[in-house]
Amino acid sequence: MARRPNPTSKEDFSFVSPILKYLLFIFNMIFWVIAMIMISIGVYARVTKHVEAAMACLAVDPAILLMIIGIVMFMITFCGCVGSLRENICLLQMFSVCLTIIFLLQLASGVLGFVFSDKAREKVSEIINNAIVHYRDDLDLQNLIDYGQQEFGCCGGISYKDWSQNIYFNCSAENPSRERCSVPFSCCLHSTDEAVINTMCGQGMQDLDYVKAGVFIHTNGCIDKLVNWIHGNLFLLGGIALGLAIPQLVGILLSQILINQIKDQIELQKYNLQHQADIWH
Repeated sequence: MARRPNPTSKEDFSFVSPILKYLLFIFNMIFWVIAMIMISIGVYARVTKHVEAAMACLAVDPAILLMIIGIVMFMITFCGCVGSLRENICLLQMFSVCLTIIFLLQLASGVLGFVFSDKAREKVSEIINNAIVHYRDDLDLQNLIDYGQQEFGCCGGISYKDWSQNIYFNCSAENPSRERCSVPFSCCLHSTDEAVINTMCGQGMQDLDYVKAGVFIHTNGCIDKLVNWIHGNLFLLGGIALGLAIPQLVGILLSQILINQIKDQIELQKYNLQHQADIWH
């Protein structure tokens, strides 16, 4: 006599773990929200700027960089959110591949930066010099440079005379600016008990030699200071790199496990459909 099929034995079983599925969803949702915040801040910073200043230095605009990172993160985490929630293998594969590519690019950048340190130094010098040229064109960039010079105790790229590349601080006789041959106030040596910062303390400092200027301002460039800081904080930078890599590796691992579970579930469904009409199975 034939046995009756048990509808609850196979049809109700699922290889897909709900815990893993919603864990990956929450993981992506957190970074999706962060991406939205980054995009919003970047858009707000761009909108509030004057049009002329906004178009003058797109290559060194922190707001543009923030928007680009936010958009890339938004697209990747969106694939992860929808892919995990809908159990979509295509979106999950795209999410995993994008994270893998970003991780490999970060790893390659670190290795190449270490191996070709001279080339990396030249590129950093180029970026800093470009930022000096556009110092007065972008308030966000200006605040970023001032913060960096104050924190590292430096001035300019190679030296304080690099500020002559800026049209406002240029030392040429044809320059009508009141800041001619000066440096930003963030280059100045400030005493700890100074209540009010003198923003004109860098007036005419480029006319002085290193010894005389060193009494009032930092004469060393920021490139050497930055290189020395990197050499002295390798463990900190390694920890930051590890902190950035761990979420990427976790996302890749979770997505691959979920993809395998979905594939197993599809195979199970195919098997059940093939044997659904077989009352002897």
